[in-house]
Amino acid sequence: MSRVKPLSLSTLLEQHVLLPSQPRAVALLSSELRKPEPGMRSLVQLFSTDPVLTARLLAAANGPAHLLGQRVHSIPEALVLLAPAQLRQMVQKATPVSASHVSAGWSLAGFWRYSLDTARMARALAMSVQANASQAYALGLLHGLGELLLQAADPDTFLRLSELLEPMHPRRAQVEMQLMGYCSGQITAHLARQWNCPDLISDAFQFMHAPMEQPVFEPLTGVLHLAIWRASTRALNWGERQLAVTFPAETGLALGMDIDMVLRQASIDWHAGSLDVQF
Repeated sequence: MSRVKPLSLSTLLEQHVLLPSQPRAVALLSSELRKPEPGMRSLVQLFSTDPVLTARLLAAANGPAHLLGQRVHSIPEALVLLAPAQLRQMVQKATPVSASHVSAGWSLAGFWRYSLDTARMARALAMSVQANASQAYALGLLHGLGELLLQAADPDTFLRLSELLEPMHPRRAQVEMQLMGYCSGQITAHLARQWNCPDLISDAFQFMHAPMEQPVFEPLTGVLHLAIWRASTRALNWGERQLAVTFPAETGLALGMDIDMVLRQASIDWHAGSLDVQF
């Protein structure tokens, strides 16, 4: 018998669950880190394919052991700070789960693909508005971890939500607020604070579904919002009419971007010349 009430946000965050990583990313990182001198470019590319490993990377880099406390925003910055031994230990603690795993209507393969798509989209949009592309990529890659934690810690609620609206639907946050009193973006924001991430990161997650409500508009939050919209609508295979009526025009205006500019960025072949996850 399933519970009637969802977990409160505080209770959800207290749950001790192991979030999954991609077996391929874990295996390739393990192999690279066994080398006497692991290649920085390979490490950046490999960490950039996995949201959970990236979260652990940023948490370690922003920890009390480093003098730059709470100032590391991106994967390259974090890798400069951490020694190979620390990275090996981090990868050894990863929990690899097959991409074919499906639970409560949630496909890990779909989640990883969507997270990567959002990250690449955020990077492309950031470059268009002269914002920090590496920071935008990290935001896009990590933003869905709240949904991942919700699915693992409260599968009954996650399943009820999924019966109402797909996890990647642009309006999912509103449905979550109605059912739970909080949304996945707020979960991710709290996780970022637990990891001692900079305020820019946690604030971007807190307001990623409503960037114009941020006390002072932050372009990277707007970039993340547009990237989420495009990645989610692409995952749902929406047509021109649905795209036109759902485009976040106010956020686009704040960034000086219209729908054509956003869709043009989405057409870039991000896979060319890069190492990407395979399913």
